[in-house]
Amino acid sequence: MENLKEIRTRIASIQSTKKITSAMKMVAAAKLKKVQDAVLNLRPYTNKLSDMLMEIAQNVGPEHIQSDYIRQPQDEDGKILLVVITSNKGLCGNFNSNIIKKTVDIVNNKYANENSKGNVFLYTIGKAGTDFFSKNSYNIYDSTADILDNAAYNTILPVMNRIMRAFVEKEFEIVEIVYNKFKNAAVQILTEEKFLPIELNIEEERELDSNLYIFEPNKEYIVKELIPKKLRIQFYEAILESIAAENGARMTAMHKATDNAQDLIKELRLKYNKARQSAITKEISEVVGGAEALRH
Repeated sequence: MENLKEIRTRIASIQSTKKITSAMKMVAAAKLKKVQDAVLNLRPYTNKLSDMLMEIAQNVGPEHIQSDYIRQPQDEDGKILLVVITSNKGLCGNFNSNIIKKTVDIVNNKYANENSKGNVFLYTIGKAGTDFFSKNSYNIYDSTADILDNAAYNTILPVMNRIMRAFVEKEFEIVEIVYNKFKNAAVQILTEEKFLPIELNIEEERELDSNLYIFEPNKEYIVKELIPKKLRIQFYEAILESIAAENGARMTAMHKATDNAQDLIKELRLKYNKARQSAITKEISEVVGGAEALRH
């Protein structure tokens, strides 16, 4: 059995850990509030932009739409790029491990044939993903981590443009994004999202009400300009969703860690009191026994 000094040391150590986890929980909550507002404000804009693009594209007709981002994959064994968004820091539960497992599953199963598997490249965003895939000898096309610390649109823009340019120049036939989508502080939705080539899903042409819309210079030009804007907003939204999910996961993990520390402190204090009571009882018994021996 542990002596009283060892138990006191453990209690002090856990109390220090509890203070750290509690502070990290509050920091994550503050960051979550800020990025959550940004995500919720961006979603309506993204949805409306997609709806507007789809509506105009249906009116124009597929044969009149000219864009480098719509081409169909021409080579079945062409290169595939997975944009994997993880975090720069840990202590966020299974946030990173879920993304890594999903990416490994995509590489090994979805693109399982020998030719495609060797042609799957990763663009890792976040140190956790970069470290894992680099150590395990995956094909790393490029990596970055700084944009997660300053997730402004202009900061992320060079990364978006590079990926889009690589597709236009036919370095890759398909580009997908793997990330955690924010639902609430306790729930993250593991998402595999098609990024390029863009799919408009145009079934039939339909005439728009000319009283509601004025097109300048023309509908074909507007669709051509909207497509890259839609792609950039989609990529930017994925980054914000991942950051919000990360902070939600960290806040939840630190909340659980704080509660577990409190429970462990209670158990150790009960153990300490029992050990102290046992030691006092033993000392009393020794004193009484010594007194009886002297009297006889």
